Amino acid sequence: MAKMKRVRSSNLYAIGYDAKKHELYVEFKSGSVYKYSDVDRREYQKLLTAPSKGKYFSANIRNDYEFELVN
Repeated sequence: MAKMKRVRSSNLYAIGYDAKKHELYVEFKSGSVYKYSDVDRREYQKLLTAPSKGKYFSANIRNDYEFELVN
């Protein structure tokens, strides 16, 4: 799993990205970690810099990429 960066968000706890595999990892405040596949690095950067990470995630990632529960 990619190294996770803690973020300021009411719903997300940390975000990580594996550039070689194009995998985005999202840890929620609940403790669940999901892996999103085929995510471009630019999308990861946009998420990291979004004023509201939770809103950006919901609008641009949640339903647009295949995902699986990691933990």
